[in-house]
Amino acid sequence: MSVFASYLIGLREGLEATLVVSVLIAFLVKSDRKDKLPHVWIGVVAALALAVGFGALLTFTAANLGHTGQELFDAITSLLAVVFVTWMIFWMRRMARALSKELRGKLTEALEMGSLAVVVMAFLAVAREGLETALLFFASVQGATTTASPLIGISLGLLTSVAIGWGIYRSALKINLTKFFTWTGLLLILVAAGIFKYGVHDLQEANILPGLTTYAFDISAILPADSWYGALLAGMLNITPQPSVLEALAWVLYLVPTLILFLRRPQSTSAPAKSTAAPEQERHA
Repeated sequence: MSVFASYLIGLREGLEATLVVSVLIAFLVKSDRKDKLPHVWIGVVAALALAVGFGALLTFTAANLGHTGQELFDAITSLLAVVFVTWMIFWMRRMARALSKELRGKLTEALEMGSLAVVVMAFLAVAREGLETALLFFASVQGATTTASPLIGISLGLLTSVAIGWGIYRSALKINLTKFFTWTGLLLILVAAGIFKYGVHDLQEANILPGLTTYAFDISAILPADSWYGALLAGMLNITPQPSVLEALAWVLYLVPTLILFLRRPQSTSAPAKSTAAPEQERHA
């Protein structure tokens, strides 16, 4: 997996989580409920710990299985990652404009219920993004070499998302979130197609699906696996010079309909997307 692909995962998922936290903090500051800010951070830290623990559990489980069991486990996590990332892409595309309003409503209800409810609300809001990130990252690196590149990429992506989120909160940055999530969504669809293809390959390795050595084509002459561009395409999009017929079909059958549905104009086009600045335009410390 290339640094760029893992960076994209960290940036996209990290910014979603950062925006959620920014909305919650901005709402509490504006409502003069700064006393509840520690409860938000407790929920955030707990969610991050859960995501890290989930990622460690996936890695530990995969490392302690036999060859067939590991291939099957990798296939299942890859397919689950594709399902979750596809759902996330379309959910964010639909909810980007209403996200702030929805979170404010849930936080208002939590404040009425007490401090524990605020912790739980912040935890649930961030935990979903963290678990998705861990699963998607684990599935993405299965075909990668044992280098630190994926970890470096996702770490840089997360750091960038935090910096962007802070800039938006402080009104130092303005970003069109609709366009941002559209372009990153398109790139993630390409990444997800590669993960789906790799999941099918793992099912073939586990002898669940046939045709492991029935190749769709062989372009090794023009796309050597050991070349820099071959490694880049394999790492980012899982495009390999000698895929099986089922792998190639899986890649196409996921990519084409998903792109068509994603690029289809939404039903509601009442107003053009506006640049989004800080949630609630807060300038409080």
